[in-house]
Amino acid sequence: MKQLRIHESSAGRRFEILLVEDSPTDVLLATEALEEANVANDLHVVRDGVAATAFLHRSEPYANAPRPDLILLDLNLPRKDGRELLAEIKADPGLREIPVVVLTTSKADEDVVKSYVNHANCYITKPIDFEYFAQVVGQVVSFWFVVVTLPPRAV
Repeated sequence: MKQLRIHESSAGRRFEILLVEDSPTDVLLATEALEEANVANDLHVVRDGVAATAFLHRSEPYANAPRPDLILLDLNLPRKDGRELLAEIKADPGLREIPVVVLTTSKADEDVVKSYVNHANCYITKPIDFEYFAQVVGQVVSFWFVVVTLPPRAV
C-alpha cells in the first residue's frame, strides 16, 4: 500500500492535533506515527479527560490553546473517562465538528458501539504494530483534511 505524504493542509498550515492519553508509551507511539506519516502537526498532549475539557474550552491553564483539527482519544483515562468526554465533545455545538479518533485498548463491543453512537469518527484498538499504526494515522489525516471538506475553522 502506498504511504500517503501529507505535509500541510490546503490552507498551508500545520494540523493542530489534541492527543488525550495517559500512557507515556502510547504518547511516544502516536508522536512517532505522525512523524513517520509526515503529517505536519502541532501535537498537544493532555493526560486526562478533565485537562482535555479545559483545553477544548480554553480554560486555565489552556487559555491560549488552539482549536484542534483532530482529537485522538483514549477511552480509559483518569479523572474523566474518555467515553464521557466523547459524548460531551459531540454534544457541544462548538466542538462537534472536530473529528475524534478513539485509540484504546478496549475491544469490548459495548465500547465500540457506544463510541460510534456518540459520533466517534474512527475506532482503533491498541496495541497495533507501529508500521500499521503510522499508515492508519496518515490515512485518517488524509481522509479528514484532503478528502473531506470541513466547515471553516472557528477562531
